[in-house]
Amino acid sequence: MNLGAEIRLLGDAYEGGFSCGMTMAYSETSRNLKRISKTTQGDGKVTLLEDKRGYKVRVVEKRAGEAIRVHTEFENCSDKEAVIELISSFALSDIKADKFHRMQSFWSAEGKLRTETVEDLHLERSWSGHGRRAEKFGNVGSMPVRKYFPFLVLEDSETGHFTGILMGNASSWQMEFSCKETQNFDVHGGIADREFGHWNKTVAAGEVFVTPDAIIAEGESLLDVCDKLVKAQRPDVSPVDMDLGIIFNEYCTSWGNPNADNVKRLSDKLEGRGIKYLVIDAGWYGLANDWMYSVGNWEINTERFPNGFKEVTDYIRSKGMIPGLWFELEVVATNSKYFNETEHLLKKDGYPVTVGGRRFLDMEDPWVTEHLTKDVIGTLKDNGFGYLKIDYNETIGMGCDGHDSLGDSLYSKIEASKRFIEKIKEEIPGIVIEICSSGGHRLVYSMLELASQASFSDAHETTAIPIIAANVHRVMNPFQSQIWSVLREKDDDSRLYYSLCATLLGRMCLSGDIYDLSDEHQRIVDEAIAFYGKASDIIKYGKTTLIKCDTIGYNEPTGQQLVVREFEGEKLVVYHRFKDSEPLTYELSEGNLIIAKFGVADRDFSACAMIVRD
Repeated sequence: MNLGAEIRLLGDAYEGGFSCGMTMAYSETSRNLKRISKTTQGDGKVTLLEDKRGYKVRVVEKRAGEAIRVHTEFENCSDKEAVIELISSFALSDIKADKFHRMQSFWSAEGKLRTETVEDLHLERSWSGHGRRAEKFGNVGSMPVRKYFPFLVLEDSETGHFTGILMGNASSWQMEFSCKETQNFDVHGGIADREFGHWNKTVAAGEVFVTPDAIIAEGESLLDVCDKLVKAQRPDVSPVDMDLGIIFNEYCTSWGNPNADNVKRLSDKLEGRGIKYLVIDAGWYGLANDWMYSVGNWEINTERFPNGFKEVTDYIRSKGMIPGLWFELEVVATNSKYFNETEHLLKKDGYPVTVGGRRFLDMEDPWVTEHLTKDVIGTLKDNGFGYLKIDYNETIGMGCDGHDSLGDSLYSKIEASKRFIEKIKEEIPGIVIEICSSGGHRLVYSMLELASQASFSDAHETTAIPIIAANVHRVMNPFQSQIWSVLREKDDDSRLYYSLCATLLGRMCLSGDIYDLSDEHQRIVDEAIAFYGKASDIIKYGKTTLIKCDTIGYNEPTGQQLVVREFEGEKLVVYHRFKDSEPLTYELSEGNLIIAKFGVADRDFSACAMIVRD
């Protein structure tokens, strides 16, 4: 693996080869960097590159399981400031590949695998090797998993070798792969550059700029590489949450209308059924029937909770569960008292950034920190909440005023949001935090590493749930992936099995008409909870070895899906049937034993799961 750096400074000459405007890489500075040394430091390596003008670039590698984590440091040792327009977190060169695997993503349709060949992408080298061929992709804004995940795997089908990269950038990012003189590829990525993400950074003489890191792994299959990328992540899971406790979130029960009575009713129904967390979602604050546009008014709605929260949280705990609460803490909506506090909001060209009825708090502003400490941390502390769901339902876009560039300001504001999440954990030790962004728009590892769990999607009741749940195995540990099963009184057995089996692809979260289920349907739910407990070690520690999904479409899936995850001689097999499906044909090896089963996959849109022991 040949690691280097790509960097462009203001005033650099471009490469040529018809690439100007298509890539900012291969600049004058990149071409002038000379390797000075490569040294071993602890569990990693540092490569030092220098430019004769007084710039030092360090590529820092650290071993992370069977992968490496790498970042780049730019040190300005000259006597004047330097303006960076592009700097890579990672840069690989001379990779032989003929297939490229990416993951596309939109709201409620996260993580669709997209595999293309050199020919598909029209990246065959030119006849003379003069013109550069390049594919550049990424995201601009504060929802980093929109359109694409920051994920790329290059495959050499001749040798069966795979090289995978996963970035954790929570704001604008880019990746690029290209070839020129040969058919082998250079690959680099990091913060979205000046042309793609409106980013540049001024580094004063004597200062150092450090990029976010990236994870790189090599392997013998796509899933092998993905497993290494996932296991190189370091999620900060609360000790309270290490047992894969089941969540009940009341959002799809009350649809934004929680109150003391219905929360108590849920508590009574869920008592003793193996549920660990009961989460009060949106609508507990602000104006009645206006939860979406009251975001930012974090006073308890006394019509819904006349005696405040403490009565309700004490009641939840008396029933053996941990109470949880929803916040969308970084934004304010039109009916928030802070909506016109423009000195504390993000602006672009002097105007408040306004998107879909929301504005964005300046998370670097001490006034904002003070108010959120009172409104968010104070509410959680004073009322004994042990679980926090942090939602985020719009994107800032290209950036905001305040730092060296729009993109640099965006990056700084999102880093400040991360620091506030760290502050929450410091002030409330052991709190269980769930990251959510209209479902899965923040499924990047820099956010996952702040939390115990993350919402996999907002596809709460669609038939695409098991497809999305399997997709995200490639980029996050199922141990963190919270998958909803919305239970409805009208559901038949097949629909219940279909929905509940999907939760076995991650963390089980229930919602819906739990107190209206028949005794038989409650028995099915209880059976699913018991099976989940038996599968929990495989979910938590295992390796996903098979994701076989026939369907192309998400809205009307056809065929079937089979997912297998393995751990210490046991396999969790989860099978879903879609439209025009076929019965499961999973062959057991000699000596295999089915030790647990759940569900019946006897028709379209049904499902089953089993645990098999070698």
